[in-house]
Amino acid sequence: MKPPPSSWHAAAESVLLPAGAIAAALLLFGVFVWFGGASPWEAWTLLAKGAFGDAFSWQNTLQRAAPLMLTALAVALPARAGLTVIGGEGALVLGALGCAALPMLVGLPSDVSGSVLVLLAGAVLGAAWAALAGALRQWRGVNETISSLLLGYIAIALFKHLVEGPLRDPASLNKPSTHALPEALRIGPIMGAAAPDSLLGDVHWGLVIGVALCLAAGLWLTFTTSGFALRVVGGNARAARLVGLPTDGLIVLACALGGACAGLAGAIEVAAVHTSANASLIVGLGYTGILVSFVARHNPWAIPPVALLFGGFAAAGSLLQRRLGLPDASVLVLQGFAFVFILAAEALRGRLFDLPVPALGRLRLAASMGRAV
Repeated sequence: MKPPPSSWHAAAESVLLPAGAIAAALLLFGVFVWFGGASPWEAWTLLAKGAFGDAFSWQNTLQRAAPLMLTALAVALPARAGLTVIGGEGALVLGALGCAALPMLVGLPSDVSGSVLVLLAGAVLGAAWAALAGALRQWRGVNETISSLLLGYIAIALFKHLVEGPLRDPASLNKPSTHALPEALRIGPIMGAAAPDSLLGDVHWGLVIGVALCLAAGLWLTFTTSGFALRVVGGNARAARLVGLPTDGLIVLACALGGACAGLAGAIEVAAVHTSANASLIVGLGYTGILVSFVARHNPWAIPPVALLFGGFAAAGSLLQRRLGLPDASVLVLQGFAFVFILAAEALRGRLFDLPVPALGRLRLAASMGRAV
C-alpha cells in the first residue's frame, strides 16, 4: 500500500504546484503574444513593470488586489465546507447597490459610523444573497455551483434594473448611476494627503479590511471550535451528521460569510472608488476571485499574496495595450490559462515527489549490461 505523503511534501506541493501553474500560464501567454506579432519577452517585462515597477504601479496593483481578497473569501469559506460557490459577482453588485442606496432611503450620521453602516448594508445584502445557494443545496438538493452562478446573473439583472430605473440619478445621462455617495460617507486613502507619492498614497482602506478579514478567517478556521466543525463538514458531511454537528446551519453560515465578504467588496468599491453604483462595477471581480481562491487552495492566509499577483496582472493590462498594441483585456487570457493549469496541477497533488523507481531500476540494469558487454 502506498504510504501517505509526509507533511513537508504536502507543504512543498502547496507552493510548487501553484507556482508551476502560474509559470506555465505565463509561458503559454508568451506564445499567445508571439502569435499576435509581439515579443513574449517584452510582454513578460511589461507585466512585471506594470504591476510592480514603481510606486504608481504598486498603488494600482494594491487597489485592484483589495476587492480580489474579499471575493476570493466568498469562494474559499464555502469551499472549506465542501461547497463550490462561484456567485461572488452577484453578491458584489448587490453589496454595491446596498451601499449606494442606503443613504437614499434613510438618514445617516456624517461620520465614521455612517461609513460603517453603508459597508454593513453591502455585507448584509451579499450575505443574504449567497446564503440562498446554501439553503437551496441543503433543503432542496440544488447543486450550489449552478444555483450560485444563476443567482449571480439574477443579481446583475436586478442591479441594472434598479440603477437604470428607480434608483437612477437624473443627472447621470450617458452612464446611468445612482446618486453619488455623500462625501462624509466615503472611504479615503490610507495615507491621506500626508504622503501622496508614497507606496500607499492613493490606496484606500479596503486593502486593510481585505487583509484583516483574510487573517481573521484563517484564525477562525484554524483555532476555533466552529471553524473546526466547518472543516469537518467539508471533509465528510455524513460523518459530521453522525457525530451531531449541525451541518445545514454550518453550510448556510459558510455561504453567508462568503457572500458578506463579496458584498463588502462591492460596498468598498462604491465608497472608495466609484462613489456611486453603476455598470463600471461589473468587471468580473467576483469571477477573478474564484481563480485567486483556487490558486490559494482556499487557504485564507494564502489569499492576499495571490490577490496581489493577479491584481498586478490586471494593473499591467493598460501598459500592454500602450506599448504592444494588445487589447487591455488580454490579461484575461492569461487568467484563463492560469485557471486551466491550476486545475490540471491538482492531478499531481500527492504524487509530485513520487520517484519513478522502476524506471530508475531499468536504467541501472541497462547501464550494468552495457558495462558487461
